[in-house]
Amino acid sequence: MSTLLKLLDVRAHAGGDVFAGQASGPTGKRAYGGLLAAQSLAAACRTVGDDRSPTNMHLQFLRGGDAGEAAEHRVQRVYDGRTASARRVETYEHGRMLTTATVSFATGLAGPEHGLGAMPHDPEVLPCTGPPGPAPSLPLDEFDIRIADDGSGEEFVRRMWWRVTTELPDDPLVHTLIAVYITDLYGIDPALAVHGHSMRSRSHRSGTTDSSIWFHRPVQAGEWNLLESRSPAAARGRGLITSSLIGADGGIAATLVQEGLVADRDPA
Repeated sequence: MSTLLKLLDVRAHAGGDVFAGQASGPTGKRAYGGLLAAQSLAAACRTVGDDRSPTNMHLQFLRGGDAGEAAEHRVQRVYDGRTASARRVETYEHGRMLTTATVSFATGLAGPEHGLGAMPHDPEVLPCTGPPGPAPSLPLDEFDIRIADDGSGEEFVRRMWWRVTTELPDDPLVHTLIAVYITDLYGIDPALAVHGHSMRSRSHRSGTTDSSIWFHRPVQAGEWNLLESRSPAAARGRGLITSSLIGADGGIAATLVQEGLVADRDPA
């Protein structure tokens, strides 16, 4: 099993809806938010039937964790109906709550559809840039990441193409978990880029505080996916990011909204 798949494979504790998630390392570094989010979703999914899939997840980052420490995900079964379910997930590290999330599930129903188009560019012609900065907690050898930034000021747009390069199972949930995992990568960067800064430069205190994602269509993590992100507003030391996750067929697979800290550093 690849490192990525091991990280997303939460293990049930004996009795109760409690699951353990593997640590990514390295010890002493801040835990990657995308991993906590993906493991929270994986834990919630382990408590619902196969007839329903996640429609949205809303997650708050309360404290930073240690990348070298395993997390414990406690699931509360909030609601189970004929076609929908709801779960609450709290994530702990040595008794300290790191994140809290709500996840909604539903069975698929027939109805009108839109949000279909075409992939706006061919990622194959782009250089293999990797992430926008250091990412020591991620198995980057299992991803192909290509980033192209466009515009400046409030017209700034980040386009991050990504795909997994190792073999993946056919399980749709695994592909969804990978999408949640990778889309938090430097997710708040566009809010700083509007002002000519970046998370990598450490010019400001920065990091995701809240993350929401709505799942529209299945994700194919082994094919090219495009995360297109903009920042419509920033104030009070917080920036907002809105993103569309577009699949290789041009369909919008997911919509994301993230809020993050983009605060001035205190004078030395």
